[in-house]
Amino acid sequence: MTTVTAEQLAPRIAELCVRLPGHAGSALLARELAALAPGLAFREVLARGGWYRLGGVIDGEGRRLVDDLEAWAERELADHGDDLAALWESHVGRGLHATRLNGRTRYLVAATGGGAADFLQVEIEELQEVLAHPLLDENAAPTALEDIVDPRHGATACGRPLGPPVLALRRLTPMRNFLERMRVQTPAPQPVHRFIDAWENSSAGATTQFSNHWVIAVREHLDRYKQSILNATPVAAVNGTAPKFAASFGLQGLALHDALARYDKAVGYPMAWFFHMLTTRSAPHALATAVIDDLQAGFRYLPDRDAAVVKDWLYQPYGF
Repeated sequence: MTTVTAEQLAPRIAELCVRLPGHAGSALLARELAALAPGLAFREVLARGGWYRLGGVIDGEGRRLVDDLEAWAERELADHGDDLAALWESHVGRGLHATRLNGRTRYLVAATGGGAADFLQVEIEELQEVLAHPLLDENAAPTALEDIVDPRHGATACGRPLGPPVLALRRLTPMRNFLERMRVQTPAPQPVHRFIDAWENSSAGATTQFSNHWVIAVREHLDRYKQSILNATPVAAVNGTAPKFAASFGLQGLALHDALARYDKAVGYPMAWFFHMLTTRSAPHALATAVIDDLQAGFRYLPDRDAAVVKDWLYQPYGF
């Protein structure tokens, strides 16, 4: 196992992202990451796009005025006495346009041990700046600052690229450490801890590595007392749409067992229906009750370990 710490690795990955082209493929990224951390085998398990961030401001000649649209708008509004009409009169006719950064997050993971939470998760963003909406309507002053910064009709902007895509490190997370930090926030286990425990106690955990099939969306912010609040949500590493549970309501016995087996096969590991029931909602919650009803009626198609996981959830449900 590598002796490089996460604190040492993060700036190296950030520098790597600057060096690599934005269109670098997953194989190249994984290879370069492995070179930075000998002993770890990285692989990309998920890519999620369709999001954007606010960019800057360019004028009618295509010259960049500022990089931070939101800060510019707030400053201009303050300079005009919080009068949107005055701001509009000052800049209308200049052909000002906003830009935005269209993004895709690429999740790469590397196992650091045998436990479900024993992995490093690297989030690398692929960003491309594009032309967005005109800042000011030629015919009417804005009624709110949002009309300038991020209007609802902004999605109709042309989106012409203003440069090639680039890579940027979003976050490097040693997952076990993060989840252990979460445990001290509340006396009771949080849903993500119960999810991890369920995986390790089930046939899924005995069959495959958690990070082969899941990433964890993490978030950290400060509350009003300046205390760190950590949140974590499992996200199925499914590029595309998760399989749907193709069965009619009220199945039981052999028919229900066959439907569960088909779903698990489509996803790639046992008990997939249970974990997707809690996250992607592609399997209905009613399945848990139906399975335990079958068990009590004498249909024992679930191993005892899996039945215990389902019963634990029914006794104290949770979800994401």
